[in-house]
Amino acid sequence: MAQISAKLVKELRTQTGAGMMDCKKALAENDGDITKAMEWLRKKGTISAEKKSGRIASEGLVDSYIHTGGRIGVLVEVNCETDFVARGDQFKELVRDVAMQVAACPNVEYVRVEDIPEEIVAKEKEIEKGRDDLAGKPDNIKEKIVEGRIGKRLNELALMPQPYIKDQSITVEELVTNTVAALGENIQVRRFARFILGEGIEKEETNFADEVAAQTGQK
Repeated sequence: MAQISAKLVKELRTQTGAGMMDCKKALAENDGDITKAMEWLRKKGTISAEKKSGRIASEGLVDSYIHTGGRIGVLVEVNCETDFVARGDQFKELVRDVAMQVAACPNVEYVRVEDIPEEIVAKEKEIEKGRDDLAGKPDNIKEKIVEGRIGKRLNELALMPQPYIKDQSITVEELVTNTVAALGENIQVRRFARFILGEGIEKEETNFADEVAAQTGQK
């Protein structure tokens, strides 16, 4: 077994925020390989997060993010278990990052894939099944292609599977999971609303030349 130095433990702790004993164990389990140890800790955190997911999260924050120029605005609600965690900087940063993520993902309409209504899923399946490039393919192949496309499309509509805008190597779900592991509480993104300036307003199309002519009495 590789010799685990205090310096290596400290480095892993700095990068992950995990406890000293957890870092030492992770390095011991992975022969001192810091990359593998980080992955080991991430998996350990995921298991921890899954155990916490059944606990009631009724505290938290509602926060907003207004994109530069004031043309896009987002409101999000993220829940945790205690007011103490809700007031902490790490939780506040998570909520702000989630709001920024929503602003950056115009196709996202739901928090999770499982939140997408069945009628939307059925409609997407009908669209995919009717595509011309599937004509003539065997039914079993066609079904696999449709399922693959549907899975991709549903992931595009949901927030949690999105690549995190500040670190494309993880998803938003993994970002939340890592924060759960760090803070020790169940954390849930509950809902969000996106506002786009002028969305839904029918704008009157005006010919500029006709408008000038009308104002000068020439028309």
